[in-house]
Amino acid sequence: MNLHRRHAALAALLLLSTPLTFAQPVHLTGNSPELVDAAARGQWGKVLVLLDGGAPIESRADTARSRNATPVLAATQGNHVDVVRLLVARGANVNAQDAQQDSAFLLAGASGFTDIVQLTLAAGADLTSTNRYGGTALIPACHYGHVDTVRLLLTTRIAVDHVNNLGWTALLEAVILGDGGLAHAEIVRMLIAAKANLNLADAQGVTPLQHALARKHVHVAELLRDAGGR
Repeated sequence: MNLHRRHAALAALLLLSTPLTFAQPVHLTGNSPELVDAAARGQWGKVLVLLDGGAPIESRADTARSRNATPVLAATQGNHVDVVRLLVARGANVNAQDAQQDSAFLLAGASGFTDIVQLTLAAGADLTSTNRYGGTALIPACHYGHVDTVRLLLTTRIAVDHVNNLGWTALLEAVILGDGGLAHAEIVRMLIAAKANLNLADAQGVTPLQHALARKHVHVAELLRDAGGR
């Protein structure tokens, strides 16, 4: 065998004995739990890299707080405003709900994350959407005394007298589950100004004023009585 043939044979042998390797694809396809995790951790830079690499913006994965969350919901859970802003700018669906019926909009309202509520409203939040209790974003915001969030929601066309699965409106929930302090009194005042039905009773026929009196929430009771509550 001449020198040329020997070199060719050696090259062929080396080629056959060397494992083949392939470059990793630049673009991701399908679901990306990594994107959900990065959003949940508030890792803005990583979220950006993953999105630019093609990670689906509506990916789904479990987080520490929920099952089957989207990236924008995962970011909302941690109140990561900048990450939510990035995802919304890329077209994230702020109404997509997880296994327990939370969406970015609904959770932000319940949590008092007013900046995120504002972002979701601008991104087309569904004011009629409801959580697992059948309540709109306004009802738990009133329950937990999130004054700024309630004020913002009342600038929209959200239904003030929506009744949830417990038979409670936002006003009833503010009175029944509130502590009667300054925050809940201010929320009651805002609901009165928003023309909430002050005498819409719960499933047992008890009105907001009657609940306030039973709980000795004196200031709240005065507000309701002065506005026509019975």
